[in-house]
Amino acid sequence: MELPTVEELAAQLAAVSGAAELDADEAIQRNSDIDSLDLMEWLYGFQNKYPHIPADESLFSDIDDTTTMRDVHARLVALVAQPSEA
Repeated sequence: MELPTVEELAAQLAAVSGAAELDADEAIQRNSDIDSLDLMEWLYGFQNKYPHIPADESLFSDIDDTTTMRDVHARLVALVAQPSEA
């Protein structure tokens, strides 16, 4: 199943938020240009671009000041790895 790289995800979130850049290993909440509305806007765009990946707001349910896009990417990889219900 097609899945964007962690760098692509970080670039997408930076574009949505207007952040100059977001490193894949930078804590999302420590970037002052990114807020919860940006995360939801990014998620909406992700869901539309990758409808085959069952991503929802639970990706950010336990986000804290150490969560990075690499963490989010790992959660997406885990979602893709789950067997689909038939």
